[in-house]
This record gives sequence, C-alpha cells and structure tokens, in this order.
Amino acid sequence: MMQAMRLNGALYAGMISSGADHLGCYRKAVNDLNVFPIPDGDTGDNMLATVYSGADAVDREEDADLATVASRSAHGMLLGARGNSGVILSRIFSGINKGFEGVVEADVDIVSKAMECGVKEAYRAVPVPVEGTILTVFSDGVRYANGRITPDSTLRSYFNDLLGEMQRSLERTPELLPVLREAGVVDSGGAGLIYIFEGMRRSLNGETVERTEEHTETKKADLDAFGADSVLTYGYCTEFLLRLQTAKGDPDAFDLPAFIEYLNSVGNSVVAFREGTILKVHVHTMRPGDILNRCQRFGEFLTLKVENMSLQHNETTLPEVTVTVPKARKKVGIVAVAAGDGLRETFYSLGTDVVIDGGQSMNPSASDFLDAFDRTNADTIFVFPNNGNVLLTAKQAKDLYPASDIRVMNTHSVGEGYAAISMMDAETSDLDAVERDLDEVIGSVTTGFVSRASRNAEKDGVHVRSGDFIGFIGDTIYVNDRDAADTAMALSKAMHAENCGVLLLLAGLDANPEEADSLEKALAKAYPRTEVIRIDGGQPVHQYILVGE
Repeated sequence: MMQAMRLNGALYAGMISSGADHLGCYRKAVNDLNVFPIPDGDTGDNMLATVYSGADAVDREEDADLATVASRSAHGMLLGARGNSGVILSRIFSGINKGFEGVVEADVDIVSKAMECGVKEAYRAVPVPVEGTILTVFSDGVRYANGRITPDSTLRSYFNDLLGEMQRSLERTPELLPVLREAGVVDSGGAGLIYIFEGMRRSLNGETVERTEEHTETKKADLDAFGADSVLTYGYCTEFLLRLQTAKGDPDAFDLPAFIEYLNSVGNSVVAFREGTILKVHVHTMRPGDILNRCQRFGEFLTLKVENMSLQHNETTLPEVTVTVPKARKKVGIVAVAAGDGLRETFYSLGTDVVIDGGQSMNPSASDFLDAFDRTNADTIFVFPNNGNVLLTAKQAKDLYPASDIRVMNTHSVGEGYAAISMMDAETSDLDAVERDLDEVIGSVTTGFVSRASRNAEKDGVHVRSGDFIGFIGDTIYVNDRDAADTAMALSKAMHAENCGVLLLLAGLDANPEEADSLEKALAKAYPRTEVIRIDGGQPVHQYILVGE
C-alpha cells in the first residue's frame, strides 16, 4: 500500500505561497464584496499583503521542518498584518503554528488539531467576535472537516471537506449578518480566506498557481552603487532568527526588555520579540557585527540577513532611510494614524510624536506600528488608530512590543483622534486617569463623512446612486445628493450641529477650495452658537469630514 502523504516543511511553504498567489488572482473580487458603497473595499488588499508577508518569510525553504516553516510564516504574517481581516488571518496561522510546534511532519490528525488551534487563536484575537464573518467561515469548515476524519482520511480528502464546508458557510453569512443581506453580498474576509485555502489545496494536489502582478520579486540591488570610494551613510538592515540555547544560559531568564534597550542604543527601527526559544530581530545599525557577536552569547542563528541600505536607497526601494542617534527616552508619547498632508501636520501640531500614514483604504501594518513605537521611544505610548479597520492591527502591534506600555485608544475616526489628543494632558503622573478622560472625550464626539458613492445601493432607506455623494455617520447613511456641499449641510443637521460647541470641517483631497470656503460660511451662518473650524486635511476618499464636539 502506498504511504499516505504527510505535510512537511517544504510542502507547507509551497502551500502558503500558492495560497497567496491564488488570492492575488481574486484580490479585486474580494475588494468588491464591500458592504458600504464607497471605495473603501480593501479586504483583498489587506489579506494579500498579510499572507504574502508569511510566504516571503519561508521563500525557498527546502530543508526546514514543518514546525520551523510554520513558525517563520506565522511571524511574517504577524508583522505584515493589515486591517481587521489581515489581523484575523495572521492569528489563524499563528494558531496553526502552535499546533505544529515540535512537529517535523504531520498526518491528517495533527493537521486537524492545528486547524482547531487556528480557530481558537482567531476568536481570541477579536474582543467581540461577530458570526457571519471570516471567523464563522473558518470555524464551520474546521468543525465539519474534523468531524469527517476516518482511518482512511488523507490530507487531500481533509482539505476537500474543509473547503466544501467553508464555501457553504460563506453562502450562509448573509443569513447571520443583516448588513450583508441588505447589501446583497457575502462576507469579504471569508471569501478571501477561501481563495487562500483553495490555493493551498491546489499546491497540495501538485497544481501550479500563477503569480499575478500583485506581488513581484524585490529588484536586485546595483552593487556598483556602493564603490571603493563610497561612504557608508545608511547603515545595514539586519534581520535574524536566534534560537536561545540552554548550553549558553537559561532561555526563560533572557531579559527581552533589556535586550531591546541595547538594540535601541546601537541602532534604530528596532523590532524584537520572542516566541518560545526563538528570538526575532530587525534593526538598522552601522555595526551589525557588534549585535551579532552579542547575540551569540545567548544562542545560535537560524536565519541571518544583513543588507547594505545604501544599495537599497540608491535603488529607491527604501523611502528616505536615515540613521540617527536615538532621541532621549520620554515618559509619554503619542502615535496617531492619518492620511492627507493637512491632517498629518495638524496631528503633529497637537503634539503627536509619530503620525503613521494610513486610514480609509490604506491600512498600515503591524510592522508600521512597531517602527512608530520605536521612533517615539517613550515609557508609555498612547496610540490613536483613528479607523475601525486599524484598531486590531494596533492592538496586535502592542502585543509584539514589550519595551513600552502601549495604550491603544478606541478611536474610529480622525475626528475622535483629533478631539482626544487636543484635550490630552500628558503631564500628569496618573496615566490611568488620562486614559479614562480620553475615553470620555472620544465618546462625546460625533463624526460625519461625505464621500462619493462607488456603486448603486439601497441602504438605511436611502437610495444611493453611483457618482452621487452620501453623508453617513458610523455605518448609517443619512443623505444622498448630487452636490457635496449640500450633502454636508444635510449631514450637519443629522449630527445636530446646533448642539455642538465646536464643529470641525475637514476638506479632503478632492474638495474644491471655493466650495469649501462657501460651505464653511454656510455652516457658520446656520449654527451661530457653534464655532466652525476648517482644516484643509487633504484626506482621500472622504470629500468632507465633519467633527462635532
């Protein structure tokens, strides 16, 4: 009898790569499964960036065992996770990794248990799990496939059962979520997950999935860009996995915060965390040898990459990399997410240390947050994600950064972030009181958005026509109109702007300056007791944002 196929490291690495490539073929289809009729459907983009981060971490793995490949790919996804869908996806594979710990090769029983770990880890990642989403699709698929395992089951039959039920579960998502039923779509995250696992199944069956233009190999550096007379300016991008060794000390006694403090003293852009006895490090430094020698006091390298960033800089693969002496550590720092030159400048003027570029339709990764935390260099860092689809990523980054006390505030819009930071008293020693005060400010803010509709829709009793402007608060649409300014005026009434002490008008990238001037005057005239403040935010997607305080 032919021996049943077992899952080894090389096969698993190929499956993840094929899963990423297959999703790449359908990225736009996943994006288009957007409940809201504005161009913010970035689920496909976020999941693709996340899974490719995992695939790149195990690219060209041939000899590594399953546990090593699972660990490296899971770490890659954790760092590359973008948006809520990407974070949940990274947690699924983080759970699967836990199920493969210490495993060289896996049969169908071990795979099924690893999938169960993936379900549990994904649900733990979401504070309030919602059924009818990617969570349900994966959970239903695993429950069904695990319940059909027999002595004759194989990896192929398991994946057939898994994907069959995931597809049926996806078709049921509108029954569980009225918002999906109203929009006439299935859950986008669940659809993206199916495309990934379908690609994995194809690899398992020996099929080839073509890589799309969505992901290309990194351009080779021009070695001539750093010649005999060149001067090292940008340092070295240094990355490695280190296995802590009992022969060199007690791995449990390894002082990670002290090690991170050392890395910050000799470099910047530090990302360092540990999973069991494996230490993952990324640092930009002028003297990588010093760091490597120090690390060998504690263990041995599993992987190691040192690249001259002057070559990367000359090839424009890195944006304006600079190596600076780390600034003095402060007690309290602020990190915020915003898109648009005006909004970024506004947040900096409020005292924000680092503004991460991102927001609607351009969600930053966990690695972006880790870099911002490092640059902030504070004992306590208050984080303002300013978008509901960025919150989970910020919280995931918090868990990966033990060097500071990270406090992620529950801001779903730049309006909430603006109001909170402008009222923040960072000088007090009672930071718990500061956090409570910020929560109170955030809860008192109403934010309305004016955006151009990307498709026809019927939502909240409003007939939305493609190309019109819609005015909405949260997930509720209040008005649809051909004119952006008229939409904003109608929306201000729904916000009860007459009861606001301050009404902030943020003009977007596509807003007509003359129209914005007229709108500002109209709002001031309509609400004489309300102070109207206009900022040319330059934000994409939203023509205008109204913030009532």
